Amino acid sequence: MVSMQRFQSVLGKPYLPPLFFFSGVTYDTVMLTRIDRLQDNLLLLLYLALLGFLIVLTGRLGTNEATVEDLPPDAPSLVKWVVQAKPYAPMAIQFLLGGLFSAYAIFYSKSASFTGTAVFFCLLVGFLVANEFLRDRLSNVQLLVGLYAMVCFGFFTFFLPVMTGWMNQAVFLAGAGLTVLVILRVVHLIYWRNPARTHREAVLSGAPALTLIGLLVGFYFMNWIPPVPLSLKFGGIYHEVKRSGDRFELLFEKDWYEFWKRADSIFPVNEPVYCFTAVFAPVSLNTTVYHHWYYRRDPSQPFGPADRIPLKISGGREGGYRAYTFKQGLDPGDWRVDVETEDGRVIGRVAVRVEEPGEASRSLTTIVY
Repeated sequence: MVSMQRFQSVLGKPYLPPLFFFSGVTYDTVMLTRIDRLQDNLLLLLYLALLGFLIVLTGRLGTNEATVEDLPPDAPSLVKWVVQAKPYAPMAIQFLLGGLFSAYAIFYSKSASFTGTAVFFCLLVGFLVANEFLRDRLSNVQLLVGLYAMVCFGFFTFFLPVMTGWMNQAVFLAGAGLTVLVILRVVHLIYWRNPARTHREAVLSGAPALTLIGLLVGFYFMNWIPPVPLSLKFGGIYHEVKRSGDRFELLFEKDWYEFWKRADSIFPVNEPVYCFTAVFAPVSLNTTVYHHWYYRRDPSQPFGPADRIPLKISGGREGGYRAYTFKQGLDPGDWRVDVETEDGRVIGRVAVRVEEPGEASRSLTTIVY
């Protein structure tokens, strides 16, 4: 049998943290395929429950290194096991936080775009990386409760729309409120009938977490949180979009050497312009998204809104719900289409430049989606 000293020496190897980090991210990238898959969400919920238990345990036992000999002779076996396992609690907490932040980074990356919604995604990635350097500080109750608020908030933001089939401001605020209740419960369990803790410590432990939740709610109203669980699977500008059975035929200009091209990036004036998108949504979610057209005459000017066209979508299709809008008689200049939620958060963006047609005509190519 492997001795405890041998086990501890293996865990102390300096290469293990980065190895676990990259292995965990790789595992999550491969295994977490859909944000609405029940087993994935149940696994994350299990992580949250275990993490909450360990945070309460760490908060109640404090930083003192108690041993089994310090316990009364009639102490329950479970209590003895908890005291023996306490030195490994920071490693378990770090593992669970890493698993949660890694999963969130994957899910939120699919909905984030190069707009304000990237702020929250970058925050998640920052927490994911910082978690690898926090093991020595994971006995600080304020830090633990703050991190727990972050992972609970990130979970409920997409879990409630997946479960209810609704995606609006009320559902988001319900998730934030549920996070507040969970955090208050964790703080209560840490300090309830705990003679080693004071009421002032309880207030100081919960205040940063509640402040963080308020800050994240502000992020939502500034459209800085990606519109999970929606994500743009595909999008482009085309000369024509035709439906054939269960498939869409998309026509665009392409030279023989442009093997990478799947949509138009330059478009001639005075021709109908089609914007085709495929937006993924969970099975039970039915909502409205918008093709918000923007225009600017030259790069020195800011984009201005031109038209906002609603599209009803239904969830469940792996490749996303397919829909298109079109416009005619576009002026020369830069055009873009932001695919938005009802509350204005950007799911994805498609851009094209409209120019006077050249003398040489290019052939049209068709792809099927």
